[in-house]
Amino acid sequence: MKFSAGFSQFVPSVLVYVLFLIGASLQTYITNAAHLGITYALVLGLEVVCTTLFSLLIFKEGYSISAMVGIFLIALGAAFLRAEPL
Repeated sequence: MKFSAGFSQFVPSVLVYVLFLIGASLQTYITNAAHLGITYALVLGLEVVCTTLFSLLIFKEGYSISAMVGIFLIALGAAFLRAEPL
């Protein structure tokens, strides 16, 4: 969304909507084969990790240690939701 400059740039603005629709479509497809709550939590965890990676690699944003620990815990929690019971 930063590249869209408040949705004033046409191509980046269109990409925001296209990528959002692709993500929502994939989530709908994945939800057909699994429990809604677990799948939704997994998608949100994956979204946080991907967003963080993109912001680090593309926008060169920095994060505090506590923010990185929080992101790691979100990803870990999503992984535990998908893990097989012991």
